[in-house]
Amino acid sequence: MKRYRDIAGDGGSNIVGQVEAQQARLTTRLRDVRAIVAVVSGKGGVGKSSVTANLAAACAHAGDRVGVLDADLNGPTMAKMLGVRGAALVVGAGGVTPPASALGIRVMSMDLLLADDATPLAWQAPSQAEAHTWRGAMEANALREFLADTEWGTLDLLLVDLPPGTDRLATVAGLLPALAGIVVVTIPSDVSSLVVRKSITVARQTKAPVLGVIENMAGLFPGAGGEQLAMESGVPFLGRVPFDVGLAAAADRGEPYVTSAPETPAARALVAIAADLRSTLAAARA
Repeated sequence: MKRYRDIAGDGGSNIVGQVEAQQARLTTRLRDVRAIVAVVSGKGGVGKSSVTANLAAACAHAGDRVGVLDADLNGPTMAKMLGVRGAALVVGAGGVTPPASALGIRVMSMDLLLADDATPLAWQAPSQAEAHTWRGAMEANALREFLADTEWGTLDLLLVDLPPGTDRLATVAGLLPALAGIVVVTIPSDVSSLVVRKSITVARQTKAPVLGVIENMAGLFPGAGGEQLAMESGVPFLGRVPFDVGLAAAADRGEPYVTSAPETPAARALVAIAADLRSTLAAARA
Protein backbone atom coordinates (compact mmCIF):
# COMPACT_ATOMS: atom_id res chain seq x y z
CA MET A 1 0.00 0.00 0.00
CA LYS A 2 1.37 3.41 -0.95
CA ARG A 3 1.71 6.10 1.65
CA TYR A 4 0.76 9.69 0.92
CA ARG A 5 4.39 10.70 0.46
CA ASP A 6 4.87 7.94 -2.14
CA ILE A 7 2.32 9.50 -4.50
CA ALA A 8 3.65 11.91 -7.09
CA GLY A 9 2.02 15.32 -6.94
CA ASP A 10 -1.41 15.15 -5.31
CA GLY A 11 -2.52 11.95 -6.96
CA GLY A 12 -5.12 13.81 -8.98
CA SER A 13 -7.05 14.91 -5.91
CA ASN A 14 -6.43 18.64 -6.45
CA ILE A 15 -6.04 19.12 -2.71
CA VAL A 16 -4.40 22.52 -3.11
CA GLY A 17 -7.27 23.74 -5.27
CA GLN A 18 -9.84 22.47 -2.79
CA VAL A 19 -8.16 24.19 0.15
CA GLU A 20 -7.79 27.44 -1.80
CA ALA A 21 -11.48 27.37 -2.74
CA GLN A 22 -12.47 26.69 0.86
CA GLN A 23 -10.23 29.49 2.10
CA ALA A 24 -11.82 31.84 -0.41
CA ARG A 25 -15.28 30.86 0.90
CA LEU A 26 -14.06 31.48 4.43
CA THR A 27 -12.86 34.97 3.55
CA THR A 28 -16.16 35.77 1.86
CA ARG A 29 -18.16 34.31 4.76
CA LEU A 30 -16.34 36.47 7.32
CA ARG A 31 -16.50 39.63 5.23
CA ASP A 32 -19.39 40.99 7.29
CA VAL A 33 -17.80 40.22 10.66
CA ARG A 34 -16.43 43.48 12.05
CA ALA A 35 -14.06 41.97 14.63
CA ILE A 36 -12.75 38.47 15.40
CA VAL A 37 -11.24 37.95 18.84
CA ALA A 38 -9.57 34.75 20.06
CA VAL A 39 -9.84 33.83 23.75
CA VAL A 40 -6.93 31.69 24.94
CA SER A 41 -5.32 30.49 28.12
CA GLY A 42 -2.77 27.76 27.43
CA LYS A 43 -3.68 26.26 30.82
CA GLY A 44 -6.77 24.12 31.26
CA GLY A 45 -9.10 24.62 34.20
CA VAL A 46 -8.96 28.42 34.33
CA GLY A 47 -12.58 28.92 33.31
CA LYS A 48 -11.73 30.35 29.90
CA SER A 49 -14.90 29.03 28.25
CA SER A 50 -17.20 30.45 30.92
CA VAL A 51 -15.43 33.79 30.53
CA THR A 52 -15.93 33.59 26.76
CA ALA A 53 -19.64 32.77 27.12
CA ASN A 54 -20.21 35.65 29.51
CA LEU A 55 -18.24 38.15 27.44
CA ALA A 56 -20.38 37.16 24.47
CA ALA A 57 -23.55 37.62 26.52
CA ALA A 58 -22.41 40.97 27.92
CA CYS A 59 -21.63 42.28 24.42
CA ALA A 60 -25.00 41.01 23.15
CA HIS A 61 -26.73 42.78 26.07
CA ALA A 62 -24.98 45.97 24.99
CA GLY A 63 -26.48 45.66 21.52
CA ASP A 64 -23.75 43.90 19.58
CA ARG A 65 -24.47 41.13 17.08
CA VAL A 66 -22.30 38.30 18.43
CA GLY A 67 -21.17 34.88 17.30
CA VAL A 68 -19.07 32.26 19.09
CA LEU A 69 -16.95 29.57 17.42
CA ASP A 70 -16.06 26.72 19.76
CA ALA A 71 -12.62 25.72 18.49
CA ASP A 72 -12.24 22.95 21.08
CA LEU A 73 -13.15 19.97 18.92
CA ASN A 74 -12.80 17.28 21.59
CA GLY A 75 -13.98 19.27 24.59
CA PRO A 76 -16.71 21.54 23.22
CA THR A 77 -18.70 23.46 25.85
CA MET A 78 -20.06 26.61 24.20
CA ALA A 79 -23.36 25.09 23.07
CA LYS A 80 -24.08 23.96 26.64
CA MET A 81 -23.01 27.21 28.28
CA LEU A 82 -25.04 29.38 25.90
CA GLY A 83 -28.17 27.23 26.08
CA VAL A 84 -28.28 25.86 22.52
CA ARG A 85 -27.13 22.29 23.14
CA GLY A 86 -29.34 19.88 21.21
CA ALA A 87 -30.51 22.57 18.79
CA ALA A 88 -30.66 21.54 15.15
CA LEU A 89 -28.30 22.91 12.56
CA VAL A 90 -30.19 24.15 9.49
CA VAL A 91 -28.41 23.28 6.26
CA GLY A 92 -29.34 25.35 3.22
CA ALA A 93 -27.93 26.21 -0.16
CA GLY A 94 -25.88 29.00 1.38
CA GLY A 95 -24.34 26.91 4.14
CA VAL A 96 -25.12 25.96 7.73
CA THR A 97 -27.21 28.31 9.83
CA PRO A 98 -26.01 28.08 13.45
CA PRO A 99 -28.49 28.09 16.33
CA ALA A 100 -28.91 31.31 18.29
CA SER A 101 -29.09 31.67 22.06
CA ALA A 102 -31.82 33.55 23.90
CA LEU A 103 -29.70 36.68 23.43
CA GLY A 104 -29.27 36.03 19.71
CA ILE A 105 -25.67 34.77 19.99
CA ARG A 106 -24.89 32.49 17.05
CA VAL A 107 -23.00 29.38 18.12
CA MET A 108 -21.07 26.82 16.10
CA SER A 109 -19.60 23.89 17.99
CA MET A 110 -18.62 20.27 17.38
CA ASP A 111 -21.06 19.50 20.20
CA LEU A 112 -23.90 20.28 17.78
CA LEU A 113 -22.64 17.59 15.39
CA LEU A 114 -21.87 14.73 17.78
CA ALA A 115 -24.72 12.36 18.58
CA ASP A 116 -22.90 10.49 21.35
CA ASP A 117 -21.52 12.35 24.39
CA ALA A 118 -18.93 9.63 25.02
CA THR A 119 -17.46 9.48 21.51
CA PRO A 120 -14.28 11.50 21.04
CA LEU A 121 -13.00 12.58 17.67
CA ALA A 122 -10.36 10.21 16.33
CA TRP A 123 -8.07 11.18 13.48
CA GLN A 124 -6.94 8.04 11.68
CA ALA A 125 -3.36 8.63 10.56
CA PRO A 126 -1.62 6.53 7.90
CA SER A 127 0.82 5.42 10.63
CA GLN A 128 1.48 6.05 14.31
CA ALA A 129 4.64 7.96 13.41
CA GLU A 130 2.56 10.42 11.40
CA ALA A 131 -0.28 10.69 13.93
CA HIS A 132 0.68 14.05 15.42
CA THR A 133 1.09 15.79 12.04
CA TRP A 134 -2.06 14.18 10.68
CA ARG A 135 -4.09 15.20 13.74
CA GLY A 136 -2.99 18.81 13.41
CA ALA A 137 -3.85 18.89 9.72
CA MET A 138 -7.29 17.36 10.27
CA GLU A 139 -8.10 19.73 13.15
CA ALA A 140 -7.13 22.71 11.00
CA ASN A 141 -9.31 21.42 8.18
CA ALA A 142 -12.28 20.93 10.53
CA LEU A 143 -11.97 24.49 11.84
CA ARG A 144 -11.63 25.81 8.29
CA GLU A 145 -14.88 24.06 7.40
CA PHE A 146 -16.62 25.50 10.48
CA LEU A 147 -15.60 29.01 9.45
CA ALA A 148 -16.19 28.59 5.71
CA ASP A 149 -19.50 26.72 5.77
CA THR A 150 -21.30 28.56 8.57
CA GLU A 151 -23.66 31.39 7.68
CA TRP A 152 -22.49 33.81 10.34
CA GLY A 153 -24.28 36.75 8.75
CA THR A 154 -23.44 40.28 9.83
CA LEU A 155 -21.68 40.30 13.21
CA ASP A 156 -20.09 43.01 15.29
CA LEU A 157 -18.01 40.42 17.13
CA LEU A 158 -17.01 36.78 16.61
CA LEU A 159 -15.37 35.23 19.66
CA VAL A 160 -13.24 32.12 19.05
CA ASP A 161 -12.92 29.94 22.16
CA LEU A 162 -9.68 27.98 21.84
CA PRO A 163 -8.84 24.72 23.64
CA PRO A 164 -6.04 24.52 26.24
CA GLY A 165 -2.54 24.45 24.85
CA THR A 166 -0.36 27.00 23.13
CA ASP A 167 -0.26 25.41 19.67
CA ARG A 168 -3.86 25.92 18.47
CA LEU A 169 -3.68 29.72 18.37
CA ALA A 170 -1.17 29.74 15.51
CA THR A 171 -3.42 27.33 13.58
CA VAL A 172 -6.53 29.48 14.02
CA ALA A 173 -4.66 32.71 13.30
CA GLY A 174 -3.40 31.16 10.07
CA LEU A 175 -6.95 30.38 8.95
CA LEU A 176 -8.51 33.76 9.63
CA PRO A 177 -8.25 36.77 7.32
CA ALA A 178 -7.37 38.91 10.34
CA LEU A 179 -7.64 38.75 14.10
CA ALA A 180 -8.74 41.97 15.77
CA GLY A 181 -7.13 40.79 18.96
CA ILE A 182 -6.39 38.09 21.50
CA VAL A 183 -7.65 37.89 25.08
CA VAL A 184 -5.71 35.78 27.57
CA VAL A 185 -7.37 34.20 30.62
CA THR A 186 -5.48 33.11 33.73
CA ILE A 187 -6.12 32.44 37.42
CA PRO A 188 -4.15 33.59 40.48
CA SER A 189 -1.73 30.65 40.44
CA ASP A 190 2.00 30.44 39.85
CA VAL A 191 1.52 27.31 37.74
CA SER A 192 -1.12 29.00 35.62
CA SER A 193 1.07 32.07 35.11
CA LEU A 194 3.96 29.84 34.04
CA VAL A 195 1.88 28.28 31.25
CA VAL A 196 -0.18 31.32 30.28
CA ARG A 197 2.97 33.39 29.83
CA LYS A 198 3.86 31.05 26.95
CA SER A 199 0.47 31.74 25.39
CA ILE A 200 1.23 35.46 25.44
CA THR A 201 4.50 34.76 23.62
CA VAL A 202 2.67 32.72 20.97
CA ALA A 203 -0.02 35.41 20.72
CA ARG A 204 2.60 38.02 19.91
CA GLN A 205 3.99 35.81 17.15
CA THR A 206 0.62 35.93 15.35
CA LYS A 207 1.07 39.72 14.94
CA ALA A 208 -2.48 40.23 16.26
CA PRO A 209 -2.74 42.69 19.17
CA VAL A 210 -2.89 41.15 22.63
CA LEU A 211 -5.89 43.01 24.03
CA GLY A 212 -5.06 41.99 27.57
CA VAL A 213 -5.16 39.52 30.43
CA ILE A 214 -8.24 38.58 32.45
CA GLU A 215 -7.77 37.10 35.92
CA ASN A 216 -10.56 34.62 36.58
CA MET A 217 -11.38 33.08 40.00
CA ALA A 218 -9.79 36.03 41.78
CA GLY A 219 -9.41 35.44 45.49
CA LEU A 220 -9.48 31.65 45.29
CA PHE A 221 -5.73 31.01 45.22
CA PRO A 222 -2.81 32.88 46.78
CA GLY A 223 -0.47 32.72 43.75
CA ALA A 224 0.63 35.30 41.22
CA GLY A 225 -2.32 37.07 39.67
CA GLY A 226 -3.24 38.34 36.25
CA GLU A 227 -2.18 41.92 36.93
CA GLN A 228 1.37 40.88 37.74
CA LEU A 229 1.47 38.61 34.68
CA ALA A 230 0.21 41.42 32.45
CA MET A 231 2.74 43.89 33.85
CA GLU A 232 5.65 41.48 33.43
CA SER A 233 4.52 40.65 29.88
CA GLY A 234 3.92 44.25 28.87
CA VAL A 235 0.25 43.82 27.94
CA PRO A 236 -2.92 45.45 29.33
CA PHE A 237 -4.66 44.07 32.39
CA LEU A 238 -8.38 43.87 31.69
CA GLY A 239 -9.63 43.07 35.18
CA ARG A 240 -10.43 40.46 37.81
CA VAL A 241 -13.47 38.19 37.94
CA PRO A 242 -14.08 37.20 41.60
CA PHE A 243 -14.44 33.49 42.30
CA ASP A 244 -18.13 32.59 42.44
CA VAL A 245 -19.54 29.06 42.45
CA GLY A 246 -22.68 30.47 40.87
CA LEU A 247 -20.79 31.15 37.66
CA ALA A 248 -20.18 27.44 37.08
CA ALA A 249 -23.73 26.55 38.11
CA ALA A 250 -25.13 29.04 35.59
CA ALA A 251 -22.94 27.53 32.86
CA ASP A 252 -24.38 24.09 33.66
CA ARG A 253 -27.87 25.53 33.21
CA GLY A 254 -26.96 27.18 29.93
CA GLU A 255 -27.50 30.66 31.35
CA PRO A 256 -24.71 33.24 31.15
CA TYR A 257 -24.11 34.62 34.64
CA VAL A 258 -24.30 38.20 33.40
CA THR A 259 -27.92 37.40 32.53
CA SER A 260 -29.02 35.25 35.45
CA ALA A 261 -27.22 37.13 38.25
CA PRO A 262 -26.29 40.58 36.91
CA GLU A 263 -25.86 42.18 40.35
CA THR A 264 -23.15 39.79 41.58
CA PRO A 265 -19.55 41.05 41.70
CA ALA A 266 -18.45 38.42 39.15
CA ALA A 267 -21.14 39.41 36.66
CA ARG A 268 -20.42 43.13 37.10
CA ALA A 269 -16.71 42.48 36.53
CA LEU A 270 -17.43 40.57 33.32
CA VAL A 271 -19.72 43.33 32.04
CA ALA A 272 -17.03 45.94 32.77
CA ILE A 273 -14.38 43.90 30.95
CA ALA A 274 -16.71 43.45 27.97
CA ALA A 275 -17.32 47.21 27.87
CA ASP A 276 -13.56 47.88 27.82
CA LEU A 277 -13.09 45.36 25.02
CA ARG A 278 -15.87 46.94 22.98
CA SER A 279 -14.29 50.38 23.43
CA THR A 280 -10.85 49.08 22.43
CA LEU A 281 -12.20 47.38 19.30
CA ALA A 282 -14.20 50.46 18.34
CA ALA A 283 -11.14 52.67 18.74
CA ALA A 284 -9.09 50.30 16.57
CA ARG A 285 -11.70 50.51 13.80
CA ALA A 286 -11.90 54.31 13.94
